[in-house]
Amino acid sequence: MATVELDKINKLYDNGFHAVHDLSINVDDGEFLVLVGPSGCGKSTALRMVAGLEDISTGELRIGGKRVNDVDPQGRDIAMVFQSYALYPHMSVADNMAYGLKLRHMPKDKINERVTKAADMLELTALLDRKPAQLSGGQRQRVAMGRSIVREPQVFLMDEPLSNLDAKLRVQMRAEISAVVRSLNTTTLYVTHDQTEAMTMGDRMAVLKAGILQQLGSPGECYDTPNNIFVAQFVGSPPMNLVTAKINQAGEGLELEFGGSKLAIPASVLADRPALKSYAGRTVALGVRSEDMEDASLRRNETGSTIKGTVNLTEALGSEIIVHFTFPGQAVVTADTKLVAEDAGGEELHVGVDKGVRWVASFAPRSRVRMGDDIEILVDVERVHYFDAETSEAIRG
Repeated sequence: MATVELDKINKLYDNGFHAVHDLSINVDDGEFLVLVGPSGCGKSTALRMVAGLEDISTGELRIGGKRVNDVDPQGRDIAMVFQSYALYPHMSVADNMAYGLKLRHMPKDKINERVTKAADMLELTALLDRKPAQLSGGQRQRVAMGRSIVREPQVFLMDEPLSNLDAKLRVQMRAEISAVVRSLNTTTLYVTHDQTEAMTMGDRMAVLKAGILQQLGSPGECYDTPNNIFVAQFVGSPPMNLVTAKINQAGEGLELEFGGSKLAIPASVLADRPALKSYAGRTVALGVRSEDMEDASLRRNETGSTIKGTVNLTEALGSEIIVHFTFPGQAVVTADTKLVAEDAGGEELHVGVDKGVRWVASFAPRSRVRMGDDIEILVDVERVHYFDAETSEAIRG
């Protein structure tokens, strides 16, 4: 086991493309760190530099406190699990797992001991004599994991290992990988494009965009206190709802005005974010998570801040109802919102449409709203997010 330190790491290719910019991350001994971001953000390049498969242009990489910039991959004591399983088709499961150890001329009894232990951990014992062609996708990924585990490396590196699996199997495998890695207590860097994997697997997550680190923190920190609009939209499903809002002076306090509604900013929020006072009379980008809204008709005994909209679509999921609705207002459209929408492969949720801005809310299953209904939505104003309209940075302090 070891720490991994990336100190102002850069990757600049001969054609001038700057893939990774001054990346500085310290991964603690035994920590599970996830690198996440859209396609082309530099996360796999960063991992390959740690592995020694890509040269580091500038900066310093240390594993276990030792500088390894010029150490070849074999000398770094790391094990890598790739997107492709890269199994030898003519070898049995046992031989695939043992192959790397045989190359090191490890004694046969020691090899058998490690393979047996890893197979038991990954529930592969009954499959040791089979060839890869006889295995399912999930079983092949377990074998690839086993091949890394038997090496007992200082560091595991995993590059989108679940992307070839179907959705149901991915859920199962991410739980299994998390359990196995934590039982081994081995330092792990895990690259994924799937922010759900990042949220559920990592001790911390590093969110990248265009080779630049946007935020480093626990999944809860990145979700609850995003540094900017990009992190707010990329982390979480559905993406955070956004709208352009004006902050107005209202007596001794402040209020938000958007979509024909006025919402008072609680005194507790102003106490936590005094910088909001300097935005009086200005517009901001306002963000609201889907779970921070509720069908106001279910909370008639409560007073609160509400907005009015028209339902475009409902999705009943049993434990909740996902409600798509629109209301008058000005959408927040930035390079970041376009990037997140493009990366998701669909249209941008928060772009203005004919009837206004489109938002998504998560209602309790007892809500009876239907498509076409005019509804009132209760907003938890203490959990609203504020971003500078020009810089896209979160307004804090």
